[in-house]
Amino acid sequence: MSTVESLSPQALAEACARSMWDEDNASRHLGMELLAVAPGEASLSMTITEAMTNGHSTCHGGYIFTLADSAFAFACNTYNQRTVAQHCSVTYIAPAFRGDRLMAAAREVSRRGRGGIYDIAITNQKGEQIAEFRGHSRTVKGALLPE
Repeated sequence: MSTVESLSPQALAEACARSMWDEDNASRHLGMELLAVAPGEASLSMTITEAMTNGHSTCHGGYIFTLADSAFAFACNTYNQRTVAQHCSVTYIAPAFRGDRLMAAAREVSRRGRGGIYDIAITNQKGEQIAEFRGHSRTVKGALLPE
């Protein structure tokens, strides 16, 4: 039995997240923080800066999408199988503003064969719903952790 195979599901999820975080320049550069990870789940947060606002003085939707997409990536990569997004959609519900601290909480809805479905709820620091994101994942060749 390899070292990876001997890990508990929670320890495996945490090791995968550490491995991904070390290589995730985009999430780190945007000031995201990985709050929690568990098998099929992940939570990340990010504070909206002035550089992230648009012509309406609200957070540009692309940054909200990126935060949700990062939470999705960490959630679907908790099983030591390289997994990528196949399809994603977002519904914006309320605006976010400069200074808001957004949290994206991802949870696995379904995981069968090479495909998965994940729902990500994006809320602000007051717990108000900002957006809903659904991601469809697809496993590809390779593992995150060495055997």
